[in-house]
Amino acid sequence: MSRHPSVKWAQRSDVIFITVELPDAQDVKLKLEPEGKFFFSATSGVDKIPYEVDLDLHDKVDVDESKASVGKRNICYLVKKAENKWWSRLLKREGKPPVFLKVDWDRWVDEDEEDQVQDNKVGPDMDYGDFDFSKLNMGGGEGFGAPEGEDDDDDSDTEEENVEEVPPLKKDASSSAAELEVKKD
Repeated sequence: MSRHPSVKWAQRSDVIFITVELPDAQDVKLKLEPEGKFFFSATSGVDKIPYEVDLDLHDKVDVDESKASVGKRNICYLVKKAENKWWSRLLKREGKPPVFLKVDWDRWVDEDEEDQVQDNKVGPDMDYGDFDFSKLNMGGGEGFGAPEGEDDDDDSDTEEENVEEVPPLKKDASSSAAELEVKKD
């Protein structure tokens, strides 16, 4: 029996972003049909555990313009919609979505903010124009708005006194995983 990996999604008027979170995925298979049928399967881990996702998307898609990218931690799909319009939901059927399906808030943009995102690049690579951050006086060291002559040195040893020595990681020859051995005093 196959398991379901965690799946995140977001949309724009012309595309759907689908991210399957499955580290070290192998034997990745994707089937996307014009009617909106999305099927994903892969294996993961040393035991090659099978994973599957079978979704009926809300509307039709353009298979030829859709793209996929397989990374080490996830598989990203850019699914091109057949019509440039916002979908009220990802899946064709109404009701509560499956528990493995979640909104990708890192890519999510509201319908009325889509133009701003494309014009102003709001998001991870934001364009701040000619905003001067030095006038915010947010603290920090020299060059970050701190008054001249003030620095962060307080000649206190409290941080160094409370530091515990952490033993080095031991690597087991039969495994690629590293283990940390902690001894209590």
